Amino acid sequence: MTFRTRFAPSPTGPLHLGHAYSAILAHDMARAAGGAFLLRIDDIDQSRARPEWEDQIYDDLTWLGLTWDARPRRQSDCTPDYAAAAQRLTDMGLTYACSCTRRDIEAAASAPQEGVPEFGPDGRIYPGTCRDLNLPMTESTALRLDMARATTRTLPAFAETGPAHTGQHQLNAQDLTATIGDPILIRRQMAAAYHLAVVIDDMAQGITHVIRGADLFEATRIHVLLQSLLGLPTPIYHHHRLIRDETGKRLAKRDDARAIAKYRADGASPADIRRMVGL
Repeated sequence: MTFRTRFAPSPTGPLHLGHAYSAILAHDMARAAGGAFLLRIDDIDQSRARPEWEDQIYDDLTWLGLTWDARPRRQSDCTPDYAAAAQRLTDMGLTYACSCTRRDIEAAASAPQEGVPEFGPDGRIYPGTCRDLNLPMTESTALRLDMARATTRTLPAFAETGPAHTGQHQLNAQDLTATIGDPILIRRQMAAAYHLAVVIDDMAQGITHVIRGADLFEATRIHVLLQSLLGLPTPIYHHHRLIRDETGKRLAKRDDARAIAKYRADGASPADIRRMVGL
């Protein structure tokens, strides 16, 4: 099996040191294995994506000395792929339309039950308000996966090589339902949500190894479930440590002080960036 991995940034702000670590690590692992390193532009949210940030991604990665082995896949060009996958899941009876807003979900969770998890990979766990309403799918609704039904179809396992969760992980129906709920597959006025897009993109690019931050480990369970439901191959996952600031907080796009472009402007070299992130 040829090692194929990818880096998939969103063009919604500047790349920071956390992005540099993830991209360099994936690139180095691919090159060490004699495999391929691919690039994907996660611009599914067109309301936030900007061409200038996409250009900056290419510029920063090139400056770091990274090269990719195929033309970048841009999510905004792949709407039919996501629609087809969503339709397959709908035809299987595993989805439903949801009209709830974030405010609705917060209001429904105002009296949480003791011992029941309140938050999952996507934030507040959805209480299933619209699950049995048979709402039509419109521009004002989202499409959700019915987790309880989905887990009666399949409960696959996946391999993980990260520092915290290394081993073989078997999905559990009760755990998925309680700690994740019904994830969104298509957001309002968007071609897809992250969970659906990422599994279709990884399949399309032939990804064999997914290298990304430990903050996405819990979401990986959703991705493995979707891959199994759709008959897609499941990559080997590697969830690496996160780059944090002096207070221990994970870096985010809004943390411009850690932007690669700023370090470049201040005279740092690619070797300096590698040292800063422990590579």
